Amino acid sequence: MAGEGEGRAIGIDLGTTYSCVAAWQHNRIEIIANDQGNRTTPSYVAFTNNERFIGEAARNQVASAPTNNVFDAKRLIGRNFNDPMVQSDMKLWPFKVISGADDKPMIMVTYKGVEKQFSAEEISSMVLSKMKDIAEAYLGSSVKNAVVTVPAYFNDSQRHATKSAGDIAGLNIVRIINEPTAAAIAYGLDKGGNVAKNVLIFDLGGGTFDVSVATIETDIIEVKAIAGDTHLGGQDFDSRMVNHFVKEFESKNGKDISMNPRAIRRLRSACERAKRMLSSTSETNIEIESLFEGIDLFSTITSAKFNDLNMDLFNKCMELVEKCLSDAKVEKSSVDEVVLVGGSSRIPKLQEMLKEFFDGKEACKTINPDEAVAYGAAVLAAKLSGEGNEKMQNVVFVDVTPLSLGISGSGDVMCVIIPRNTPIPTRMEKIVTTAKDNQTSAAINVYEGERSRATDNNLLGAFSLQGIPEAPKGVADFKVGFDIDENGILTVSAEHVGTGLKNMISITSYKDKGRLSEEEKERMVKDAEKYKREDEEFRKKAEARSALENYAYDMRNTTRCAAGMGSADKKKIEKAFESTMKWLESNKLATVDAFKEKMEELKRIYDPIVSKMHHSPSPSASDKMGVSIKNWIQSVMP
Repeated sequence: MAGEGEGRAIGIDLGTTYSCVAAWQHNRIEIIANDQGNRTTPSYVAFTNNERFIGEAARNQVASAPTNNVFDAKRLIGRNFNDPMVQSDMKLWPFKVISGADDKPMIMVTYKGVEKQFSAEEISSMVLSKMKDIAEAYLGSSVKNAVVTVPAYFNDSQRHATKSAGDIAGLNIVRIINEPTAAAIAYGLDKGGNVAKNVLIFDLGGGTFDVSVATIETDIIEVKAIAGDTHLGGQDFDSRMVNHFVKEFESKNGKDISMNPRAIRRLRSACERAKRMLSSTSETNIEIESLFEGIDLFSTITSAKFNDLNMDLFNKCMELVEKCLSDAKVEKSSVDEVVLVGGSSRIPKLQEMLKEFFDGKEACKTINPDEAVAYGAAVLAAKLSGEGNEKMQNVVFVDVTPLSLGISGSGDVMCVIIPRNTPIPTRMEKIVTTAKDNQTSAAINVYEGERSRATDNNLLGAFSLQGIPEAPKGVADFKVGFDIDENGILTVSAEHVGTGLKNMISITSYKDKGRLSEEEKERMVKDAEKYKREDEEFRKKAEARSALENYAYDMRNTTRCAAGMGSADKKKIEKAFESTMKWLESNKLATVDAFKEKMEELKRIYDPIVSKMHHSPSPSASDKMGVSIKNWIQSVMP
């Protein structure tokens, strides 16, 4: 829980393609706009020879430097390099991903002329840091605490990796909450009545899909079941369109553009715009000048063709809706409201399929699909930090674990201890026995997943009990306990019944799955601080350069318009102006002090000339400019 004196608590929706931040302010939850005035921020980080960009500025760099523009970090976080999903996505990304230590995927970019490797946690931490900065600028105070959302179907590794990203960003993540649960809070805060309602949350974002069934009554939100796919979203719909136009371009022009990162990036951006247009029109154009080798791409796509390209993915969404209802033991006729969340939920065909599935019931569109998750996260942040009104403090929600959790039994059988969709936080225990005569140690392998064979599931961790007294097979008993906290993070313990011999593993500390050690996290925190300082230094240099350039132009323009100035003085100022322009061209990354010295040099030339023209004691144009320059110097100097 956020403590007093630790600054404000905010809610962050850390999205695959866009992120959003909200907080309690002016007696309500407010979605906070970024420095461009937009209420969502692209989850992009770009690296150049001079600086690092995050958010809007990074997305604007996509076409010019695609290999150094990183996005989709959420599709990498908590995964292994050899994960089939990672291998599939790598073919679509313009940036390079390599295998690091412990099969961890590492993103390779060139930053300031040097090749660098970043983990998905580090890239995500940069986005989180940007959202933190956006909130602090608006709130006018520091922010240390945050509630961060994750897809409901994120596994334990992905949740831990997200928490690590928060640590690197200097954020204390007080709670990790499932995205559809956050959306249910946003919906329930205003819609919860005295009569219990069954609500289905259909959450389809840029990279992930979740569906959950919740019962909402007054201030109580109880999640009954969740289903989803951490690799299904708007990016996949875009990819289908990209592949379609790559084939069309090759068919028409005999040119394969699939291996050209810049062409593919421009095509992807055009396809994303077309997808958005198809939400309100039946046909739209794709027009890209000089896409490849001087050849233009001028084409059209209809909503019917878009639907055809993605129908199998749409059907998968509906299958997961059906699965979720089945797990929740709720008939579709008993669903009172279908709530749409996530930008991709705007696709007309999906809305049509949902309406047909629910026998003509129209989906609820009273909450903003792009902002609902951040809104719900901010409600929980306000509750945990003691902010907000009485209604927020009274909100109670019960979440569930998305995947079954258990251990490997004899014959590699998955022995489930906590079934999926169990309300959390929770603790469950199971008694198991030795598998061999005179067994003096017992290995406990912890898995998550729904396969009957343990090794077909995701291995979370392993530990052992040593020094067990010898006994015949099946005689020695062990009590295995599973604890899941409110963040959905697991701790496992095993105790030998009789001797009290005990061991445990916090899955947090399990290192063999590519998770970050404390040392690695500490290094990344220092790196993040260093990059932030470098960004700030670059900003000051850029401002210094801009101010000097503006002063030089103002000086020249004022001189040209001045009456009573001799031609020799005008030539002197023109020469000083041209000299300054050449210096600026050759010293783009000069120090703030160097820009200051150059400014003083210009003033020494300009002031005496202006003084000759004015005999009165009133301040000269140069003096007035000098005051503003002085103010500027004070603002940029460390």
